[in-house]
Parts: sequence; C-alpha cells; structure tokens
Amino acid sequence: MVNPQGPPRARPTDITSPGPLLPRYGAVVGALLHLVVYVVAVLYSCAEQLFLKKDDSKIKKQDAPTPCALHCGKDGPIRNGHIGQRPPSINPERLKDFGEEDYLNGDVKTWEMKIVSHNEELLGDALSRIPQSSSRTSPLSYNKLIRFEDISAAAFKIQCGVQKTPCTYSRLSKQYGLDIYLKKEFLQYTGSVKERGVLSFLTSLPQDQQRKGVIVASDSNFSMAVAHHASELHIPVFVIMSTSTSPARVKTCREYGAMVISYGTTAKDSQTHARRLAQENSYLYLEEEDSAVYLSGLGTVGLEIYEQVPKLDAVIFPAGGHCGLLAGSAAALKHLDPHISVIGVESESFPVLQQSLKAGHPTEEQACSSHHFYGDVSGPCFGSNSLQLTGKLVDKVVAVREEDILISMLRLLEYERATVDAEGAIGLAALIAGKLPELKGKRVAIAICSGNLELHLLQQCIARALTLDNRVCRFSLVLSDCPGDIAKLLEILAREEARVLDIKQEHLFVTSELFTVEVTCIVETRDKIHTAQLRNALLERYPAVKWTER
Repeated sequence: MVNPQGPPRARPTDITSPGPLLPRYGAVVGALLHLVVYVVAVLYSCAEQLFLKKDDSKIKKQDAPTPCALHCGKDGPIRNGHIGQRPPSINPERLKDFGEEDYLNGDVKTWEMKIVSHNEELLGDALSRIPQSSSRTSPLSYNKLIRFEDISAAAFKIQCGVQKTPCTYSRLSKQYGLDIYLKKEFLQYTGSVKERGVLSFLTSLPQDQQRKGVIVASDSNFSMAVAHHASELHIPVFVIMSTSTSPARVKTCREYGAMVISYGTTAKDSQTHARRLAQENSYLYLEEEDSAVYLSGLGTVGLEIYEQVPKLDAVIFPAGGHCGLLAGSAAALKHLDPHISVIGVESESFPVLQQSLKAGHPTEEQACSSHHFYGDVSGPCFGSNSLQLTGKLVDKVVAVREEDILISMLRLLEYERATVDAEGAIGLAALIAGKLPELKGKRVAIAICSGNLELHLLQQCIARALTLDNRVCRFSLVLSDCPGDIAKLLEILAREEARVLDIKQEHLFVTSELFTVEVTCIVETRDKIHTAQLRNALLERYPAVKWTER
C-alpha cells in the first residue's frame, strides 16, 4: 500500500554532532591561530623594546644641558640675574632660510644656520690671504672664513646668555648736528661687549675640555667675561692676576665665580705662570684672539644695530689693537647694507691699528700703555683675521686725543647718565673732536662698549674733564690786607653766578708790596661762555689778575 504522504523523509543530521571531515580542518585552523598569536606576541615584544630604547635616548638627550638652557630660566632667559621673557629672534624677518641642525659634540649643543648670499664672496676675499698662525694655545684659534651665517648662528646661540642692549636716540644729537644713536653695550652683566665673543667661544668647546676647565691671565674685560660665563656654564675657571692688580678687580672676578690667583709683579709673569698651570693640569689657556668663533660673537653687535636703527648712514666703533668688535661688526653690516659707513676710532697716542694697516701686518714693536685708563685701546694688534677684515671692510680709521676722550666721558655722564671708560667713550670723542665732518646731518650709531672704570680713576677723569671743558677754572690776584677786600671779591663771584670750590690766602711768601695778600680761587662755571664773562668781570675790577690756563 502506497504511503499517501510520499516517500519517507531522511532523518536530518544533527548539526552539533561532528561530521567526518571536521577534526582534520579544526586541527589546521587551530594551528594557524596559534601561529598568528605567537607572531603577534613576538612583534609586540620587539616593538616595546624599540620604543623603550628611543625613550631612554630622548631622556639622556634632555638631561644634557644645552648652553642656552644653562642661561635661561623656566619662563625665559635670565637677564642680569633676573628672569624675563625670551626676546624675539635676532633677525626673524631676514633668516628665511634658517634651519636648525642639532648635533652633539660631547654634550655641547650647537646650532648651524644657512643663509645663502652672494656677499659671502666679499668676506671670503678679505681672508683669502691670511697666513696661518700657531702661536695660540686654543684649539679654536685657527684662521677660518668668517661668514655672515657664522655671525647669525652666533647670535642665535648666545641670545640667552647676553643682553640685547638698547640702541637709543641721544640728546647729544642737537648739540653736534646729527642723529646719534648709542648702542649701550656697557649694560652687559660684566659691563663689556667682550661677553658676546667669550660666550660664543666657550659654548663651542668640546665637552671634555669644559670638564677640565680654562685659565686666563689678565685683569681685562676679557678675563671678567670669561670668569662670568665659564661659571654660568659650570666650567672650572682660573684667573691669574699680578700682585699690582687693583683689589676691586680681584674681588669682581671672584664674585663672578672664578678662582683668582695672584702671582708675579707684571702681566708677563702672570701669563707665564698660567701657561705652566695649563700644561700641568690640562687646562685650556685662553687669551683674547681673533678666531672666527670669537669674531662671530662680537659681530652680533652689528646685527643688532642694523635691526634697531633703520636707514643708518654710519656706525662708529672703538678700534686700537683689539679691533675684533670693529672687524666682526663690519662683516655683518657690510653684508646687510654695503652703503653703511663703518668707522673705527683709536687713541692718537697709540695709533696701533693705523700702523698695522699701513704695514700690512700686525706690528710687533708698538708703543703701548699699561695704564688702566686706556684698557684695550692701547693694546697690541693681536691677529691677522681682524686686521684683514678691517682693511677690507672698514671705511675709515681716525685717531683722537686723550682730552677728547675725557670730554666724551663727561658728556655721556651728563646727558646719558652713562659711566664709561676710555674704550666706551672713544667713539663719541671722534664727533666731539670734529674728526668726522662728513657725518653732519646723517644718522649715526655709536657703540658704547665698556663701562669698567675704577672709582678713584673715575673721580680723576671727571675733574680733569671739567677743567678741559672750561667749567672749572683757577685764578690768583693780590689784594691789600684790609678788611672787606676779600668780601668784595666774593661779591663779584656771586654776581657772576660762579660757584667757589676753593679759596686760599698767602701772607708769608708774597713777593709784592708789604701788607698784601695773594688770593687763589678755584671756581665752577656753566660753560666756556660763562667762563669768559667771569674773566672779563674780574679784569675790569682787578687788571693784574692771573688766569691759569688749562
């Protein structure tokens, strides 16, 4: 009998029950899964070790303090012991091709900048004929091409360690008939522009030499800059000074952090002792030189002046034997604008630079002064780099008298409240002496680069300058020894508004008539015109008055 519902259906297979092929495929899939998990675990382990190594190297790199970090606070660079905001880049509008390239020379971080310009040929030609020198003990004292990019790199490297000093319009402009801008480098921490070159030099030293330390033998602005910045960079620094060095200089270097040793009665004795100590203890003996790294640091003054004073016609720098500031700044200024006149000023008594330029090489036998008043103005010419750059790029070198320097110091003290030394005042002295008549009506910047004058010497300089400026004068006359005669003399002085500084009476050794007295007066006047008026008033009343000329 046929089933009305059709043929019987096959029993459905239970999907949970394993089929005949499932064990073989399951084993393959399981093996593949284990292999994938193992490979992922190995890759993860390798990647973890790689990232840990990178993090360790970053930490080590960050732990090594850079020269800039040693001078900068958390919120910006430290300026004369105070934390302030980081200044803007030295020349942001012109460093378009700037690229920072970090490399480690030990733990010392340096920067290189690339600025391409055809004016590099000008600077290269200036140094193409420089003879090699081996008299320096510094490893960086080789003669090397100084380029504008070197100066720009130095500006970036030292911007946290030195001030970007103001270059302000001076009230002296109206008095001398031109626009005068004063670049006030005496405001640096040690009172000298030498800080720029020193910091550029010290940050370029290898790390092993920084650990060993440096030694210098002089009491100049260079030594004080080395003492300060080496201490800031945690470089052991030793300063050897002669026993004739003033106690104030010794105290200042010690306050900067240097180990000061007094040795010998002359500077030559101190230098010999310093070289011996350097050789015995592996210190680096430093003396002011004209290597490219040092000149590049000094040349940053020219960069800043160009940025701070638009439409410059001329810039005046101190010269003398140590003309590194003049040479380095001229390299920067002539690259930026060849039409800017660069002028050097030196002392008439020690025309070191003019003699060297005339001879074509640094002259060996030169008349120099050891008096602290002159400082580096009267020092010997020390390098071919500076001399060649000066001869190629500087437009003019003039000489001024000592009297002009003293009056310049007086003018800066009165009009700018700036206490400077001969090196700082010599640039303005050229205008006061009328040595640069072609600058009338022009816009001129003057580098006031040093303000380290000892107090006792400052007092003598100001007193002498007042006399030279006809503002302190002396006269003598013979009066009868009667009551009221001296009172009448004082009435004339009061009427003429002269201030009496000193008055003396001489009775015993008077060579004139009996019963007379010789009176000597020292008075202060406003200016030369006021002095002439006082003299005429005295001659009307006392025709025999003797006026002491300066």
